[in-house]
Amino acid sequence: MLNDMMQSLIVAIYPILQSDFSLNFTQIGLITFTYQCTASFLQPIIGIYTDKYPKPYSLPIGMAFTFVGLILLAFSFNFSMVVLAASLVGIGSAVFHPESSRVARMASGGSYGFAQSFFQVGGNFGSSLGPLLAALLITPYGKTNVAYFALFALVGVFILLKISRWYAEQQSAKKEKVRIETHNLPKKTVIVSLVILLILVFSKAFYLSSLTSYYTFYLMHKFAVTEQNAQIYLFIFLFSVAAGTFIGGPIGDKIGRKYVIWVSILGVAPFTLALPYASMHWTIILTVVIGLVLSSAFSAILVFAQEMLPGRVGMISGLFFGFSFGMGGLGAAILGRVADLTSIEYVYSLCSYLPLIGLLTVFLPGKSAMKK
Repeated sequence: MLNDMMQSLIVAIYPILQSDFSLNFTQIGLITFTYQCTASFLQPIIGIYTDKYPKPYSLPIGMAFTFVGLILLAFSFNFSMVVLAASLVGIGSAVFHPESSRVARMASGGSYGFAQSFFQVGGNFGSSLGPLLAALLITPYGKTNVAYFALFALVGVFILLKISRWYAEQQSAKKEKVRIETHNLPKKTVIVSLVILLILVFSKAFYLSSLTSYYTFYLMHKFAVTEQNAQIYLFIFLFSVAAGTFIGGPIGDKIGRKYVIWVSILGVAPFTLALPYASMHWTIILTVVIGLVLSSAFSAILVFAQEMLPGRVGMISGLFFGFSFGMGGLGAAILGRVADLTSIEYVYSLCSYLPLIGLLTVFLPGKSAMKK
């Protein structure tokens, strides 16, 4: 929650950054591209390394990078400093996510979908808090108030030191041998399934990037909503994302992850296709539904991928978190350029077709095929 709340502050203060530094949508997209792609490139590498050499105390180190990034963001005086601050926040996430996913799985008691959702809902709830806190504490007073949020990073360092100590004890004690569940799927099926899952993550991340990065501008341009109210509506949307994230994992544990992926990716298409033509009232309702349904996919996708490659939790978590961040960042940069060349309304019309990629779910192996 703390980690993702601090990340979401960057997105939440985009209107302030645009005003302070006279930024266009392309530059705003580049900020998102920087912090998300920094995380994207590093997370798989960190995950592969920590699969072989677990580093419990890397968790507070990652949070320390976020602390430095927020301080730099608060006192930045040009666009280059903002980009550097965003990259430091991205490094913090890159270090944090692979190992924290491993800790969540270690503490799951076998309910992997529930544990992953419970872990991620903290992040999504934190992401939803960012715009709300920005509306209350940053927008009225200016960008330098971001520095106060660096105190949350210090709290995070303290908490993660405690968790890292527990993690280290589990590593050294080895009181029980961990049983790695396997399957009999051929290598080709595993590779094709992982590629399909990554494509589904692409569709989800690209579409959500259009909402998280440009939703405030969309509301302000199309419906003349004030900046502060637009941030509150962004909070409502991100809160729905948090709720959807929590729902997806436990349902996947009970009925199968493939069914959750079907509903969450392809099932959201009617709502995304209707969004560009909706009134203000229906826009808020549709984005809440989209957030609830679409966000339920990620924990199911991630645990599905972990089951494809047993024993490679760090690598899979790093790859999928990293790919999700990278596609979100790339989406923000591309869509920002498209918005500059056309309009922010056209961006939402263009992205509305992305969930149709969910049709690829038909090629994933079913629950029975993945049993030993």
